[in-house]
Amino acid sequence: MAPGGNQSSGVTEFILAGVPNLNSTKGELFSVFLLVYLLTLTGNVLIVGVVGADTRLQTPMYFFLGNLSCLEILLTSVIIPKMLSNFLSRQHTISFAACITQFYFYFFLGASEFLLLAVMSVDRYLAICYPLHYPLLMNGTVCFRVALACWMGGLLPVVGPTVAVSLLPFCEQDAVVPHFFCDSGPLLRLACTNTKKLEETDFVLASLVIVSSLMITAVSYGHIVLAVLRIPSASGRQKAFSTCTSHLMVVTLFYGSAIFLYVRPSQSGSVDTNWAVTVVTTFVTPLLNPFIYALRNERVKEALKDMFRKVVTGFWGDLLLVKNFNKKTRRSK
Repeated sequence: MAPGGNQSSGVTEFILAGVPNLNSTKGELFSVFLLVYLLTLTGNVLIVGVVGADTRLQTPMYFFLGNLSCLEILLTSVIIPKMLSNFLSRQHTISFAACITQFYFYFFLGASEFLLLAVMSVDRYLAICYPLHYPLLMNGTVCFRVALACWMGGLLPVVGPTVAVSLLPFCEQDAVVPHFFCDSGPLLRLACTNTKKLEETDFVLASLVIVSSLMITAVSYGHIVLAVLRIPSASGRQKAFSTCTSHLMVVTLFYGSAIFLYVRPSQSGSVDTNWAVTVVTTFVTPLLNPFIYALRNERVKEALKDMFRKVVTGFWGDLLLVKNFNKKTRRSK
């Protein structure tokens, strides 16, 4: 127990000190974060919708892209709504149960996303290096099982660390978390007991998930680059590279920030530098994901145009039917 601290085994709530009080400047910041969240939701929901509705996108690549968008929607929704409500609140509090729940889902969804990004790189490797065998290697059943494995691969390993954190003794009844959500480093910093073993366990798990998936991604793209360089025509090389550029942009942002944050033996003393980097994983990457994939992909853009055209056509058709029905009703009277 920390010197002079009063151990509390039943912490009722935390105070999130990473969210500033709302004034004229902070009001603008609140508007920016709200806009980013709405754009993130809109973009990723559109991708999920168009992938599910358009038969031209019923391929492994877009199936995994739809799963990635689902993860981005859930990941941002775990963090941002509570942060926005704290902008408007003077207390900035979160209950102990909500804090642990936020902790669990953040790391569960983050781990699943790392695994899925690795799978997407393998999918591109098979599509480019083994085009003739690709339909057999990545059929619908295989894609479903692999996607399910990614979700379960993030769901199960996080249970142990979450239970361990929830059982930690905290020295103050209303402990102050120097962050805008319940991250691992700030929570371990508040514990009034030695958390070295738990930090080492977190380091091993983070290394296994992040570094192993990064190695798979790097090896896959290494083979892709070698295969593309063997293509004789410049237009063929450009087309092959263009299908992977967007994925590489997302991977670079996501892995870079996550390695800086979590692949380190000690996390409890790095709160100040973590704030800006965490914004990348919770705001920037989920926001850029739909724009990078949609705006750089002609097939997705065409599918979106067709979907909007159908929606507009259906809306005007329904409107005309209502008008005709009203006219007939008036004439009959």
